[in-house]
Amino acid sequence: MPASPVVLPSIELPLAATEGRVSVEEVLARRRSIRHFSLKPLSLQSLSQILWAAQGITETDGGFRTAPSAGALYPLEVYVVVRRDGVEGLIEGVYHYIPRGHALRLIKDGDFAAELEAATWGQEIVKEAAATIVITGVLSRTAEKYGRRGTQYMFQESGHVAQNVFLQATALGIGTVVMGAFGEGAVRRVLGAETNEKPLYVQPLGKPV
Repeated sequence: MPASPVVLPSIELPLAATEGRVSVEEVLARRRSIRHFSLKPLSLQSLSQILWAAQGITETDGGFRTAPSAGALYPLEVYVVVRRDGVEGLIEGVYHYIPRGHALRLIKDGDFAAELEAATWGQEIVKEAAATIVITGVLSRTAEKYGRRGTQYMFQESGHVAQNVFLQATALGIGTVVMGAFGEGAVRRVLGAETNEKPLYVQPLGKPV
């Protein structure tokens, strides 16, 4: 008989805050691309807050999220690649963010930082990062309604999400940078993502040096 599929656990994340200590204007003024990180881990609360900023649900009934989406179709998926000792309370591995329920699902365990570095054409910052957010897009969700313009809308939405990550990380004193140089197939393999998911953004996270 075939072996039963392994169901990996989900981790409920700490509640995200909706009020902060710094203004939007201050965060905009402080935002910078940070390319060198210390080896200090991130707290689970900080990662939770950043993921909520990326795609968290802000209205339960409508399912509306922190970033706008054409037709509220939400074609994006958010993954986190956590290195060993990168996030307090999480084992190293690849996680998928579940907006409804604000949780992480472990896709596969292990330290994949070196593989993700290779997938980003040797950019060492990926190995320094405590965790790296990867945004993918499923074009069919938007194209079904908007046709060819769905591609434009999906890319626009990924920019909204990446900026939310940037601003929330800055507010928390966490560094990040947007990376566009990577092999889509290689990133997809690291994530264990579906073949219909197009990697769009890679954003390493870490405490600035």
